[in-house]
Amino acid sequence: MAKVIDFKYDKPTWCPGCGDYTVLAAMQQACVGLGLEPEQVCCVSGIGCAGKIAQHFGGYGFHSLHGRSIPTATGIKLANQELVVIAAGGDGDGYGIGLGHSLHAMRRNIDITYIVMDNHIYGLTTGKLSPNSQKGFKTKTSPKGSAEDPIRPVEMAIVTGSSFVAQAFSGNVKQMVSIFEQGIKHKGFSLINVFSPCVTFNKVNTYDWFKEHIVNMDEDESFDPTNRMDALRRVHEVESVCTGVIYREERPAFHETMLGASETAGVHLDLDLAEEEMQSLIDQFRR
Repeated sequence: MAKVIDFKYDKPTWCPGCGDYTVLAAMQQACVGLGLEPEQVCCVSGIGCAGKIAQHFGGYGFHSLHGRSIPTATGIKLANQELVVIAAGGDGDGYGIGLGHSLHAMRRNIDITYIVMDNHIYGLTTGKLSPNSQKGFKTKTSPKGSAEDPIRPVEMAIVTGSSFVAQAFSGNVKQMVSIFEQGIKHKGFSLINVFSPCVTFNKVNTYDWFKEHIVNMDEDESFDPTNRMDALRRVHEVESVCTGVIYREERPAFHETMLGASETAGVHLDLDLAEEEMQSLIDQFRR
């Protein structure tokens, strides 16, 4: 049976205190808690500080292009439904460059878990405005303060069709591990937005700031995460600064409803073509 050390690979090089350290640790602990082996899990990342996570995770890993972790993860999952596929990246990667991919994966209910390390800033490019930066936030690209309202990823995911939506905080590892386990076990698209403070370039949304503002939805016994409208109402009330499982529903994953799909994973199909079949295909394209 795998141990946490089996899911460790290479020493992380994030800034000391970066929230991504505990996100990686929680991913590793969640996989062990679910009884998974490294060869059963594939982590796909994008570009940015958070994009380095695939290099440090001890399962299969794929470091994709900026904003392209979702289509890569989708291809891997559709080719081999037996793999647990985790996509990971930052808020700029998922809600900026890759937003179009994120939205369509949500509505299709692709059976992957998408962990977004949300630090409200572009860290790797040394502190520039991100889609989740607060209005008025001053950065190198918004020296007088951002004129834009931030994206609200939780409401967006619920409305678009994600069948599991949650938020975690890198300062609460116990809850984060539990949320990761639930998201990975869930059949369908799981969006887990993680508040992961950037200690170098974001001096506003700090650990202390999140601890002061976060509302833990898991502690609210009156809250029903299976009620879509209730979930949207509660998230709106707390201005999206909340943690816990916010919405979940059970419905078939994309590969279960895709017309013409084989019940056998693509990696197990016999894809060899007889010479006459190959020639027939070549002739079709010559016409």
